[in-house]
Amino acid sequence: MLDRRLHLHLATWLGQWPAGPGLHVVASWRRAQPAWDGRLRPAIAVGTGHSTVLSVPPERAEAVRALTDRPVDQLIPALPATVGLPDWPTHDGAFRWSLAPAPLADVGKWTAPTAPDLPAWLRLFDREVLLVRDPDGRYLAGVGIKRHDAHGHELAVGTVPAARGRGLARRLVAQAARRVLDEGAVPTYLHDRRNVASARVADAAGFPDRGWRSFGVYPA
Repeated sequence: MLDRRLHLHLATWLGQWPAGPGLHVVASWRRAQPAWDGRLRPAIAVGTGHSTVLSVPPERAEAVRALTDRPVDQLIPALPATVGLPDWPTHDGAFRWSLAPAPLADVGKWTAPTAPDLPAWLRLFDREVLLVRDPDGRYLAGVGIKRHDAHGHELAVGTVPAARGRGLARRLVAQAARRVLDEGAVPTYLHDRRNVASARVADAAGFPDRGWRSFGVYPA
C-alpha cells in the first residue's frame, strides 16, 4: 500500500494520483506557476512501470495529449517545444522515496543558505541547508530540501570532487531524510538513471529503486 504522504504529494504535485494503466496527461495550474525556487517546471511526470501521470499547463494539455501515441522515449524530446519552451532541457531519471532512511551517523550542520562560500545551487534554497565543511571551514558537501508541497520534499545533494568517496553524500541524505519525516512529509530523491554515483548514494541512504521513473522539462 502506498504511503499516504506520498499519495498526497503526488496528487498535489502532479494534479492527479493515481491513474490507470498507460500514460495520462493531466492539466495542472502548478505547471504554469513558479516552483520551490521561483522557476517554472512546465512538464513533470512520474511513472510506476504500470501507469504514468504527466502534468502540464492547462493550455498545453491538448497538444501534449496528441503526442501520447509515441513511446515515452520519443515523447520526452518533443516535450519542450510542445509546452512552448523549445530551448529548455529535459530530465529523465529514477524517482525514489524513503520511509526508513539508513541509520547512518549525522555528519552535517544545518546552515542558512546565505552563508559564505556556498555553491550557487545551494543558494537557490530559502530555508536551511545541510552542510559539511573541512576543519578550515571550506565547503565539502551539502543537501538542500525542495519543499514541493506539504507532503513531499525532494532532496538534492552535491559533493566537491576532492571530498568524494568518503560517504558524506549518503550520510547527508539520510540525515536530511530524517528531518523531512520529522516534519511530517515524505523525502524523495530523483536522479538521472545514468548517474551511477547518485544511484549508489540513494541505495546507501535508504532510498531503494522501486523501478519508478520521473521525466519532464526543467530549467537549465
